[in-house]
Amino acid sequence: MMIKKTLAAAAFSLLMSVSAHAACAFQNTVPIKSLTAGFDAWKAVTSAMAECGNVQAELDQNFRTKQPAAFAANPSLYHIGGVANGTLTPLLNAGTIRPLDDLVAKYGKNLTPNQFIRVDGKIMAIAMMVNAHNFMYREDIFKELNIPVPTTYDQVLAAAEKIKASGKVQYPLGGTVKAGWDLANDFNNMFVGFGGTFVKPDNTPSINSEAGVKALEMIKRLTAYMDPEYLASDSTFVQKQFQQGKIAMANLWASRAGALDDPKESQVVGKVAMAAAPLAMAGGRPSTTLWWDGIVIAKNISDAEADAAFRVAMEGLDEEMVKANNDAAVWLVKGFVPGRLAMGAIASANGGAPNYASTTSMGLIHSAIGEKVADFMTGKLTAQQALAEMEASYLVKAKEQGLVK
Repeated sequence: MMIKKTLAAAAFSLLMSVSAHAACAFQNTVPIKSLTAGFDAWKAVTSAMAECGNVQAELDQNFRTKQPAAFAANPSLYHIGGVANGTLTPLLNAGTIRPLDDLVAKYGKNLTPNQFIRVDGKIMAIAMMVNAHNFMYREDIFKELNIPVPTTYDQVLAAAEKIKASGKVQYPLGGTVKAGWDLANDFNNMFVGFGGTFVKPDNTPSINSEAGVKALEMIKRLTAYMDPEYLASDSTFVQKQFQQGKIAMANLWASRAGALDDPKESQVVGKVAMAAAPLAMAGGRPSTTLWWDGIVIAKNISDAEADAAFRVAMEGLDEEMVKANNDAAVWLVKGFVPGRLAMGAIASANGGAPNYASTTSMGLIHSAIGEKVADFMTGKLTAQQALAEMEASYLVKAKEQGLVK
């Protein structure tokens, strides 16, 4: 099952503006519930949706573990889901979301073709933004210490050593290396940076390789400059480290950049700059993958509820919302004007960062990596042992799914 989408080109072409709407074009009378992630872009979208009335938004960074069962319920526990490349796949495989072609025809006149996530020719999701890990750094500290912006991870390590010696911050580096999904994603980014491929054409795994060993070893080297509790460090943790002036740099989701410039919660407004994700090896590509975030509509709800949910979602994804929250994301919605906070994601895309594969095999291997990678970080397994156990875990699940004979 292939999702046909050219994210890099779609995300970074400047979109034409159209006239702004009123706060909400209609009064919603149907109770609607949504489950999404909790970063600033989703806060902006769900706040705009709520202006229509009768909308209950649940923003939860554990949304990816809750959605499959919640959408499989009949009736579904939510009407709208916030998804990304990887979190769409379980819902597709379970058949718990509905095609959106009819709803797009009725209410999607302000959408652009690059927002349509098609599976087997049907629109199954509407993308609202693109996201990627990009390099964020304290520009003031780098200038004071005369440190050039790193373009490789070896340069990141050299910068970390210099910053550590200066005592300017508590920890030179932050990282989204929480045990489980986050650490697995960090491995994935580093792995593609070292030129690795996750599976072979026959869906057998290929992570137990030189690229796999190098990726694990580089992540381990980086953690020496992080908070010792790094295995509890997710995106929100790193965001707060930046906001509180505790770190000087991190490879962090572009969607978190806006929060660093929020004077209500950040002590570093205007001080954090963005650059492309560093290269893992000379001649390689940025060590990150491109993601999209967007909405899906549950299958196990009435047609009237689906109609209202999609209309509400379109109000959340309009130009007025983008103009009020331009720097909260690299938006695919009309009206977006790329600013300085989008420059790192744009540079990563232009540098050749690949799309995160929305396939069943990728979902399974991501989970298998997440089960074992922390055991390498804590010294329970060698790199080769950890990679071998990841592959063994993946093969069990891939055979159950019929991907591997």
